[in-house]
Amino acid sequence: MAGNTPVIRQLPAAAAAAADDHVISRSFLQAGGIVELLAREAPSQRLLTDAERHESLLSVLAERPPGEAWLFGYGSLIWNPTVHSVERRVARIQGWHRSFCLSVRAGRGSTDNPGLVLGLDAGGHCTGVAYRIDKSILHTEFELLWRREMVSGAYHPRWVDVHDEHGAHFGSALAFTMNTGCEQYAGHLDEQQVIERLATAGGFLGSAADYLFRTCEGLRACGMADPDLERLAALVSKRQAGG
Repeated sequence: MAGNTPVIRQLPAAAAAAADDHVISRSFLQAGGIVELLAREAPSQRLLTDAERHESLLSVLAERPPGEAWLFGYGSLIWNPTVHSVERRVARIQGWHRSFCLSVRAGRGSTDNPGLVLGLDAGGHCTGVAYRIDKSILHTEFELLWRREMVSGAYHPRWVDVHDEHGAHFGSALAFTMNTGCEQYAGHLDEQQVIERLATAGGFLGSAADYLFRTCEGLRACGMADPDLERLAALVSKRQAGG
């Protein structure tokens, strides 16, 4: 770990390191792999242009609050961050909660059987991992993130206050919150619909269930298991077993 800022709890390196078997790697993102595959697998879905992504990135960087730059991970960014960071710490944000509210027709789902991945929906709170990004590489790392997260415009990237486990504010972090006005927003689904999609959908990045299970594993590895996700994972496993 780098830096002199007190850390709540140092995270195991394996808990946030990108594994070799993940399709989403730095080289894959740098080559534009996500955009290319989404365009092929879901041709009717409107994707952001390179110019739109670039404009969005510059806008967010211009709005960055003073101080260190952090990235807040609440889903796959926990177990496969892909970005280079100099510090990782458990963090909590207010006003947003982790939810399977993003419908995907490619990647973890298909046009015929859309899957679900996590987004930050309004209300409540969320515990995740904050990554401190060195200012010298901030633009490069965020550019990589935009190639991963800002493909269809389903997210609103914004700066949020991050707090430690005692409630002390330690900085501002970029978080990818849901764009509830986009066609992919699925916050209206009931629990049984969520279970069915997670249990049965899959695509070129793997199954929606695998995404759920990896997120549960990543949170447990960081010492912050999410009871709601654990319960959902049990229900999805039961559905897959025919229960």
